[in-house]
Amino acid sequence: MIQVENLRKEFGSKVAVNGVSFSVEKGQVLGFLGPNGAGKSTTMRMVTGYFRPTSGKITVGGVDMLENPEVAKRSIGYLPENAPLYSDMTVSSFLDFCAELRGLRGVEKSKAVDRAIEMCFLQGVRYQSVDTLSKGYKHRTCLAQSIIHDPEVLILDEPTDGLDPNQKHEVRGMIKRMGENKVIIFSTHILEEVEAACSRAIIIDRGKVVADGTPDELKQRAGGAVRVSVHGVASGEVKEALSAVSGVERVEVTAGGDQSFAGRAFAAKGRRPADISREIAKLITAKQWMLEDLHPEEGKLDEVFRAITRTEG
Repeated sequence: MIQVENLRKEFGSKVAVNGVSFSVEKGQVLGFLGPNGAGKSTTMRMVTGYFRPTSGKITVGGVDMLENPEVAKRSIGYLPENAPLYSDMTVSSFLDFCAELRGLRGVEKSKAVDRAIEMCFLQGVRYQSVDTLSKGYKHRTCLAQSIIHDPEVLILDEPTDGLDPNQKHEVRGMIKRMGENKVIIFSTHILEEVEAACSRAIIIDRGKVVADGTPDELKQRAGGAVRVSVHGVASGEVKEALSAVSGVERVEVTAGGDQSFAGRAFAAKGRRPADISREIAKLITAKQWMLEDLHPEEGKLDEVFRAITRTEG
């Protein structure tokens, strides 16, 4: 449904997006991750036709966005940053207006507005003026306009921004359900959202794609670790012994001294934490160390994110 090839965007001498390529198929929910200023929003604005790329190609449902933007945009629903709205309208009148812009009329339009209000949990504020809404309700109203025409493709920029924990849970569930028969791309800074709603994730850094895979595949890049805590032996001795265990890539000491050790033994690439935990248990038994804690920890997305992105100075 979406094909992006060698996308590049320059703002004067600044290159915001540099050679980004990816494709998304129907039934996929793609999480778009990256540090601030990485090029996420700029890429999404180009995919929706809001920005024209300096170079590259974008097709949506087989339609070239640059050659035939009006047709390509018909299949897209877009939630931009900061949820722009007309503050003097009610929620219902704003969505009615958006439905007309999408070419809906009569009964079809009324049904579309009702459906969007129900899906975005706006029943309680339907006739309320937009300027009196909380930030969360404003964001949900803008989310409703993005789905008003039941598009095949949804591009959502920070769709849970400003929502409380319960609202975030509702929106994540809605995205996951809609993703079963649509193409959804959404950017987020919240890594738990990727695990909760995404079938795939792309990490972009300084305008380039630096990782692409399922959440589980990305977590495996962190390798995982085994948390170890022993008593009655010097920290240095434990670290040296753990470092020599087969499958251990490195050992991190979090606390320790002459009579104690606490830290993590990280699994080498291709090895699972559960595998090396058995080897570590054998070592501790053979050494007759006093064990306080030993448990495997699977890799975490935030560790992968930090490892493969470079923070601006």
